[in-house]
Amino acid sequence: MTSIERFYRLTSSPILTEKGSDDMGRRNAYHFRVPPDAGKVEIRQAVEKVFDVKVQAVNTSTVRGKDRRRGWAKGKRPDWKKAMVVLHPEHSLDLF
Repeated sequence: MTSIERFYRLTSSPILTEKGSDDMGRRNAYHFRVPPDAGKVEIRQAVEKVFDVKVQAVNTSTVRGKDRRRGWAKGKRPDWKKAMVVLHPEHSLDLF
């Protein structure tokens, strides 16, 4: 996979939640669902390259998948990673 394909994969899943919408207004931060092996530097490069903006900070968190049951069957949703990308005040994204 080339780097530009990886960049598009990193930025292809924005997360739209109430908390994320509030974060957009308060600190100009946008939330993305990224692969678990993505690093902060790679996420910063992807957002700057794809959207042509200047990134101020990147925060990440690993979200653990929930345990699920259906009758006797037991399973687990997969773990995933969330990236909160803070942009410089003069930049914004038109995602939604």
